[in-house]
Order: sequence, then structure tokens, then C-alpha cells
Amino acid sequence: MNWLRLVPVAVLILTAGLLAFVLLTRDEPTQTDRLIGEALPAFSLDAADGHAGFSPQSLRGEAYLLNVWGSWCPPCEVEHPVLMSLAAEGIPIYGIAWRDTNESANGFLARLGNPFSGVVLDPAGAAIIELGVTGAPETFVVDADGVIRARWAGPLTDEVVARVIRPALQAGPSR
Repeated sequence: MNWLRLVPVAVLILTAGLLAFVLLTRDEPTQTDRLIGEALPAFSLDAADGHAGFSPQSLRGEAYLLNVWGSWCPPCEVEHPVLMSLAAEGIPIYGIAWRDTNESANGFLARLGNPFSGVVLDPAGAAIIELGVTGAPETFVVDADGVIRARWAGPLTDEVVARVIRPALQAGPSR
């Protein structure tokens, strides 16, 4: 009868082992998106005070990054040095400040630097819904024809830039 006492422990050990096996052997997740290969949805948002505004229509003819961020978002602060580095290289980056006010968005950029060629506010999330954004930060690579070539949900890192962002920027428009 003493062996019956070991059954719960054995089940726990087997469960932990199976979980460890699944976590350690799974492939790296890929981020897919129904919008990749489609035109960036149109939106019209007000520019943040003191910044140039933009719309997808106004950016036709140049490839760029579209970054959804918020001053309230800790991962946005983590990725910010990567955005600053990309901007310093001359890569155009446009920002949508999601669920933000002029004061908060401008305070964030004053404190950390401004990598954006234009900043618009989306306090109600109108454009975010069209883009299918699940959380901030999210970054889209948009080609010169206004077509989404890549999307990254989460903070950009040097590794993500090398593996996802740069190849999509370099691919150019598909014709």
C-alpha cells in the first residue's frame, strides 16, 4: 500500500518532465499576419503637438517603419534605443502614440529622444483596430508602395532587426 502514496509524486514528475520537453524542443514561434502583403490600412490621426503628422497615403514612395508605442508601455521604453539607432542610420520611422496624450507622449520623447519622422496620437485606438495590433510595441515594415512586408509584435531587439526588419526593408516593393 505504500506505493499508492508515490502515485501523485510520479504524476507530478511526469507532468513536469513533459512540460520541460515541450518547452525545450519546440521551434521558435513565427509571427504571421493576415496583413503581410496587403496595403497598410488607411487612417487619419492628429499629429502630436510639436511633431509632423502623417498618413499612410502621404508616405507612398518611401519604405519606412511604423511603430505603435505608448508612454505608459515599459517594453516601449526597452526598445527605444533600438529605434534611436535605426533612426540615426537614416531609416524613416513613424510613430503612433496609442492611448496617449500630447503631454505624456512628448514627455516620453523628451526624456528618451525622438526617433520618429512623424508622430500621431491614437487615444481611442481607431487605427490600432484597423492594424490588428494586440499590444504595444508593434512595428510594421511598409514598402514604398504602402504594402506591409513584415510585422513584429513586441519590443525590437538587435537580433529581431537583423532577422526580420532589415531583410524586409531591403526586399523593397514586390512587382
